[in-house]
Amino acid sequence: MNTVTLVGIDLGKHSFHLHGQDRQGRSLLRKKCNRTQMIELLAKLQCCTVVMEACAGAHYLARQLTAFGHQVKLISPQFVKPFVKANKNDFIDAEAICEAASRPSMRFVTPKTEEQQVLGAWHRVRESLVRDRVKTSNQIHGFLLEFGISLPTGPGVIKRLPSVLAEHRLPARLMVLLERLHAQYKHLEEQIKEVEDELARQLKDDDLGTRLMTIPGVGPITASLLSAELGDGKQYSCGRDFAASLGLVPRQYSTGGKPTLLGISKRGDKALRRLMVQCARSYLVWVHRKTGRTAEWVKSMLTRRHPNVVACALANKLARTVWALAAKHTEFREAPTAMST
Repeated sequence: MNTVTLVGIDLGKHSFHLHGQDRQGRSLLRKKCNRTQMIELLAKLQCCTVVMEACAGAHYLARQLTAFGHQVKLISPQFVKPFVKANKNDFIDAEAICEAASRPSMRFVTPKTEEQQVLGAWHRVRESLVRDRVKTSNQIHGFLLEFGISLPTGPGVIKRLPSVLAEHRLPARLMVLLERLHAQYKHLEEQIKEVEDELARQLKDDDLGTRLMTIPGVGPITASLLSAELGDGKQYSCGRDFAASLGLVPRQYSTGGKPTLLGISKRGDKALRRLMVQCARSYLVWVHRKTGRTAEWVKSMLTRRHPNVVACALANKLARTVWALAAKHTEFREAPTAMST
């Protein structure tokens, strides 16, 4: 066991399957254990490389094993699947993780810090509350439409729902239901406001998040989530790699030496990609009042391309700027318009 250099762990909720091998790839360790047994085993094992899929509990376990002196690597599950041999079981999955980690061109996921995970949890809670608020609003609109009342869209109408109901005669039991939905809507808004206030307080103490706020179009919610997901940005070699991880670069289907570019790939974190596109759209709204090289580039693009295409292109550019600020520890400075000669 002292010659084990690589350990692959197939993570589970209660049981964990370990596959260990030496430098030549010979299997030396094959064990199923619970969480406590696994921690005790790896604490006694000679320092080696431990590889896991980047899934639930992986980042916490990575920090714990790093404290033991092991080198921990996380792999996206989609990159492990091609190495699974024949039928699937937990030991074969652990062996496939080792096989994938042995590839020199394999891409790894950087383990998150405790602060990053906590910040990400706050954002997931906010996203869930926003979905519930939209669902409640849609129910109110739908029930009223069934009785011939068509309300305009927008949150302002829901807030003044009691005055709207007073203008129409509706069944008493439906009125009770709508009042209950209205109370639920207000409760969700209060919870969302509390979460956003907490995110704003955390952002004030976050150096990277504060610097990201200087980028045009980037607000506190986007800056906070970028800080939680990007970290120091060292896991990406350049800004294009970060933009590609968000799915903001074209899909490629090239063959025979002829390059063919399609629409954006839409890979990676959907929520973060949506926020980056929303930042770009907010920039487009006021671009006619802005100056500088970015504004001139956007105005030129709008004369040739559809606004949706320009929004995605600008989101790509903003993502590259975000990486530059994180990786190079700089602040955003708008480049002046190039002087014509």
